[in-house]
Amino acid sequence: MNGKEKYTVITGASSGIGYETAKAFARRGKNLVIVARSKKNLEKLKEEILQENPPLDVIVKSVDLSVISNVYQLYEELKPHCIETLVNNAGFGNYSSVANQNLEKIETMLRLNIEALVVLSSLFVRDYKDVNGAQLINISSSGGYIIVPNAVTYCASKFFVSTFTEGLARELKEYNGKLQAKVLAPAATKTNFGNTANNVERYNYDKSFATYHTSKQMADFLLELYDSSEVVGIVNRESFEFELSSPLFNYSGNPKSNQKCCTL
Repeated sequence: MNGKEKYTVITGASSGIGYETAKAFARRGKNLVIVARSKKNLEKLKEEILQENPPLDVIVKSVDLSVISNVYQLYEELKPHCIETLVNNAGFGNYSSVANQNLEKIETMLRLNIEALVVLSSLFVRDYKDVNGAQLINISSSGGYIIVPNAVTYCASKFFVSTFTEGLARELKEYNGKLQAKVLAPAATKTNFGNTANNVERYNYDKSFATYHTSKQMADFLLELYDSSEVVGIVNRESFEFELSSPLFNYSGNPKSNQKCCTL
């Protein structure tokens, strides 16, 4: 990548899967840009990483990506750096019936889970579609492939992430692009997700789930996906095994009934 220092950018890095993913990439000697709202947590993460890997460059970006103008500003600030990998992990969930859900929370969730991810992905693809070794990994959910009761709106947001990323992977393949687009779909994972989704200060995963993964386990799965040539990394909701696969959604290709395809 033009001989410049390469960086892995991780959004939602202040806790959970994003936090452990940053540490996992750091163990591979990757320079990092870690992004989240909590500057305090990001600085703590940076300190932990540099204690183990002093030569690395770790850049902290404290920003609320649910404000879409901030998303564009973040990408402008990233332009001086060579981005090897972008991990769109920022997002949160919601457990509630559609009739009773807090619409202010839902609006924020949709901006973060969908709009911010699409903007960052699109800007990244424009600049890096022809760059060898570039990867985009968008974090969806097993709920992005099946509808979970009492989480309809959240699942719908993750269905978007899954179909968007799988579709992008198809576009890049047809274009012969060098950038790889991939989607990671965790199932129950012990993070702050449960607290936010249920609007509680403390959430008991042992009480709520028969089994779940840790954030570190999911970060390890993400690296398996990163190292593979597959598009989808998904946790099987029945066996709880991690599986790599080609795209799971049907794709129409370019039959005569479709509008004529344009190139990237």
